[in-house]
Amino acid sequence: MAAPARPRRALLTGITGQDGSYLAELLLEKGYQVFGTTRRTSTDRLDRIEHLLPRVELLSADLLDQNSLQSALQETRPDEVYNLAAQSFVPTSWRQPVLTAEFTAVGVTRLLEAVRLVDPAIRFYQASSSEMFGKVSETPQNEQTPFHPRSPYGVAKVYGHWITVNYRESYGLFACSGILFNHESPRRGLEFVTRKVSDGVARIKLGLARELRLGNLEARRDWGYAGDYVEAMWRMLQQPEPDDYVIATGEMHSVRELVEIAFERVGLDWHAHVAVDPRFVRPAEVDLLLGDASKARSRLGWKPRVGFRELVERMVDADLERLRRERRP
Repeated sequence: MAAPARPRRALLTGITGQDGSYLAELLLEKGYQVFGTTRRTSTDRLDRIEHLLPRVELLSADLLDQNSLQSALQETRPDEVYNLAAQSFVPTSWRQPVLTAEFTAVGVTRLLEAVRLVDPAIRFYQASSSEMFGKVSETPQNEQTPFHPRSPYGVAKVYGHWITVNYRESYGLFACSGILFNHESPRRGLEFVTRKVSDGVARIKLGLARELRLGNLEARRDWGYAGDYVEAMWRMLQQPEPDDYVIATGEMHSVRELVEIAFERVGLDWHAHVAVDPRFVRPAEVDLLLGDASKARSRLGWKPRVGFRELVERMVDADLERLRRERRP
């Protein structure tokens, strides 16, 4: 009698982040054995995956150290690897451009090289970014749109994207890049503008703050829901051939619209509470990003489910609930 087949295995770098937590949930629902890498730091932040800890296995590995990555691959023997780890906050990339390059650019090479050496049959996903388009040459942006990054983060992501293409073409790896446009959720870090707004609105509503200070209110982005976008990542690695895909909603909204909807959700006039602060304006602004995900729709059968208003309202509701919970004795 044949032994039962082992479950498929996936290794996620960046499992403790927004995308990592949603992807881990999705893979567990699909019956995967899920492993995640974490860095040895003085404060391990596991709050996004706390509810998953009995069901996922964490290993210590670091994108700055190739030996640790090879060890993680040898120990877990995954069928799929999702590289979601990076220094991913754009403003920090100006303050720490070299560190951003080490994690977000060269770190991709270290992981790809580890895959090549340990098991080149592993299917590999690289988290590329719409920030690679930067100063856009056409709107909307698709897989053929030239890159013109406007931040050290965007430059690093371009390197990570092209080294993934290079390993696919040079070594025959099943390596895909998802060019994901902005995707948000209640698990988004507080430093990102969508979460800064939802948290700020909740604090003002509960009397914990009076003012919300923001940068460029006219910046426009294609914002989607992170829970939808991780499904696209998984679908990319189930295709017969590896390729790169833009993942986006095809709708563009301004920071001003984001603010209006968030304050409307709690019944407040945003004009009375929002101040523009020049400190939050980027040295080189990316004015608009709008994605064309028609290739993902036709080949992957993927489309977003959560609309912009629903996304913003979910985030405001979640921050209200969190802050109320924290205030309870």
